[in-house]
Amino acid sequence: MTQTQLGEACGLSQSAVSRLEKKGTGAYSTDILAAAAAHLEIPRVIVGLADSHPQAHAKDGSDVDRRQFLGGAVAVATAPALAALPDAPDTTGGRAAALRLSTSAYRRLDGSTPSRDLEESVRTHMRLIQSITRDASPEQRPRLAAVGSEAASLAGWLAWDMGDNGSARTWYGAAIKAAKAAGNPLLTAYQTGSLAQFEAHAGNGVQALNLAAKARRALGDRQPPVADAWLSSVEALAHAAVGDRRRADRSLTASRAAVAALDGQEPPPWPWVFTFTETKVAAARVACGSRLGLADWVLSEDTEALATGHEKQRALLVLDIASGHLAGGRVEAAFALASRALNTGLKYRSGRIVERARTMRRTLTTTTPPKVVRDFDEQLHGVYL
Repeated sequence: MTQTQLGEACGLSQSAVSRLEKKGTGAYSTDILAAAAAHLEIPRVIVGLADSHPQAHAKDGSDVDRRQFLGGAVAVATAPALAALPDAPDTTGGRAAALRLSTSAYRRLDGSTPSRDLEESVRTHMRLIQSITRDASPEQRPRLAAVGSEAASLAGWLAWDMGDNGSARTWYGAAIKAAKAAGNPLLTAYQTGSLAQFEAHAGNGVQALNLAAKARRALGDRQPPVADAWLSSVEALAHAAVGDRRRADRSLTASRAAVAALDGQEPPPWPWVFTFTETKVAAARVACGSRLGLADWVLSEDTEALATGHEKQRALLVLDIASGHLAGGRVEAAFALASRALNTGLKYRSGRIVERARTMRRTLTTTTPPKVVRDFDEQLHGVYL
């Protein structure tokens, strides 16, 4: 968005927007900040404005439910995001709500910002949550613990994207611990399932299956269909990680059956803000096929329809599709796609994307690679993230 476009939306000149962005010495009313925040869909608290009703606002001024505010950014099952906690009396004097909104804002920035640029801010945010929680009364701590669980999960996601798997495990573990302290079985199951998903993508299939089982035990008899569908897709990827095609297929079938049970039901319960659909089961099948080396699993899907979400998410899916082409012997098509995904990884300095590209490259063993592969190798040469 240009300065002129933002100015027109907020009733300012281009030069006024320029001065505002440069933190000039001129005085700007809170109305201008409020207008800019509303147009850009930024929580008011982030720009220093009080907001007794922490909701996002659409560009036409209408209120948007916080679940939709975050849920709209969640496009694929491989990148689940937490919504804000349901409305409840905030006995912490608004601090929990403000902290929650800050976490939500950082999650939205993840789609368009390198994780390395967000990491320090999120760590500082976590330290603030921990400090406030320490000073809170016993009855306030469960709600703050839930807020801390959300923030720790985000920190884990950022570390994963940077390729720092050790820190990712630490943060996901902290998210699970905080969810248990909050006394919320749904949140505990979600965070445990998120760690299971991470381990499945990391190739640790057995550990991922154990964690998925723990997530189901945390849910007990209360297993919403969306949780069942998502966890079944995670279990499918875990089976694929250990090379078990039959069980992976069985888990995908279970995920698809759970999706069918979602028809006509109420929106999924927090923290599952995303609606799990047949498209997401198909995306999980592509990911499984990529790891199992099954070109028919990857290429039989409508891959164009699956390429949704922000750029980093699409790049990971494109690498899975490229692996399917490679498994089918279509080397040039595979590396043409992989090169496109790698460009995104380099743009956002995503260690996860770059390492996924390296993993794919290692599956091709030839002494006379074609030019497209040599060009791909040149892209990878000298990359240090």
